[in-house]
Amino acid sequence: MRLLDRYVGMQFLKIFAVCVLGVPLMFMVIDLTDNIDRFIDQGVTRLQVSLHYMYQFPYQSLLAFPIASLLASVFTVSALTKRFEITAMKAGGVSFYRFAVPLLVLSTMLSFVALGLTELVAVTNRRSVEALERQESRSQTIRMSFVYRADQGFVYKVRRLDTREARMDDIQIEREGTGAEFPTMNISSNTAQYDSLTADWTLQHGWVRRFHNPETERAYEFLRMHVRELDEPPDELRAEPKDVNEMRYAELGQFIEAIERSGGTAHDLETSRTQRLAYPFACLIITLFGMPLAHSNKRGGAPMSIGIALATTTIFMIFIRITEALGAGGAIPPLVAAWLPNGVFLVAGVFLFSRLRT
Repeated sequence: MRLLDRYVGMQFLKIFAVCVLGVPLMFMVIDLTDNIDRFIDQGVTRLQVSLHYMYQFPYQSLLAFPIASLLASVFTVSALTKRFEITAMKAGGVSFYRFAVPLLVLSTMLSFVALGLTELVAVTNRRSVEALERQESRSQTIRMSFVYRADQGFVYKVRRLDTREARMDDIQIEREGTGAEFPTMNISSNTAQYDSLTADWTLQHGWVRRFHNPETERAYEFLRMHVRELDEPPDELRAEPKDVNEMRYAELGQFIEAIERSGGTAHDLETSRTQRLAYPFACLIITLFGMPLAHSNKRGGAPMSIGIALATTTIFMIFIRITEALGAGGAIPPLVAAWLPNGVFLVAGVFLFSRLRT
């Protein structure tokens, strides 16, 4: 059985490798064709474009993982069925359930690989954006009139930031509270100086206002003050705010907590965060769903296999988008929105397996 498992597993992995490398390349060629005029107009160099797509490759590969798993399982089962190899296995006393074990094991392993890839993608997505930025914009040391959303629900409004001198001018720090235990806060200061040794900012000449409730306000004037939560270094404040796709799982969780502590709702972000756990395991679910369909297709050959894979992928992706929209709008809980497509296809796959003649 080890020889048979290796044979089936190698057939699966060969097709998976071709698909997980080929599909991203196809996506990137299409994207390059659509944006090449924009790159030329903006004066982007060939090196920048190459780096941009190199950093985009992990993200495109992650999107292709379920597609590649489905194509690999469908073509593997379809080819072995067409060559009567599965019939020979059954004649030798090997059921289709036992035949499917190496495919399911490999799909599970690939799901965990995809899960780890989600953390890498957050970094490479940011690098892909930076690769297209102008060199002079990255070398600037001054940033004027910007707003920065930090942890703990704080929002910084800064008139001028000089990263070379590690100094900010005309700062307002605001936090929307929820009550006496977590009051609304407003801090205004003329200047702030960053100390690289202690890794904190010192606010100078300003006021602190606390609102424990709509009727109660307390105000304090200060000459020098340290705000524990204000610990972002100047270079981080100079950088453009991160997009959701550029945040790691923990960073996105902290961002959601900050919004909720400020009294806001983040259904869309919660749904996106939960999908980072659900989407990788689509490799296993969609493989489980595709194998019995391919086995039932005894005469269709490659065209029918491609049709099955494309139809299944299209339905699955549409289902994900629909539940994502419902979760982002608060119509259903984010956990349900992220895992519902996997759950439906899991039930359908188990049902199809139960109907097979093994």
